[in-house]
Amino acid sequence: MSNNTKLVNVLLAKSIAETVLVGAIAVAFFIDAFPPFFRGWGEATPRSIAGWIINERAPWERVEVQLFIDNGFIATSFAQRSRPDVVASGWARDEWHGFEFDVPTLTPGEHEARVYAVHVSGGGVRRSLQLVGDPIRFRQNEDGTLTDLKRDRPQKPEYSP
Repeated sequence: MSNNTKLVNVLLAKSIAETVLVGAIAVAFFIDAFPPFFRGWGEATPRSIAGWIINERAPWERVEVQLFIDNGFIATSFAQRSRPDVVASGWARDEWHGFEFDVPTLTPGEHEARVYAVHVSGGGVRRSLQLVGDPIRFRQNEDGTLTDLKRDRPQKPEYSP
């Protein structure tokens, strides 16, 4: 094998090793900044947006949550309300993972709420948001109450051949 061929092989090996190293660093940063271990669910009740959230990596931790309606920030809180159903279903070890946000007066009609878990990383330097469950579509009724459109929607008939 010639010296040129050896040099090309060494350079290729070096390039592959650098690519793997940079990829591993990028994945580690992504997992630290945007963790995949928040689980939760939310719904519109007659007067609020409520639900639960747990951090599977630290199930005893109370998670900070933020509410956005129609892409506008509404409020921040901690998920520390009693939700015995979360324990009964096996999602958490204790019941203190619920959240509830009072909804301000909105124009009557359809709206969309999003609840985000706040993740702090980098020794408190970085804060990122992770969507909890699906966006919550709801209707603000004339009397000020809310109707969750997912529950209000007629179910699709099941397919039978």
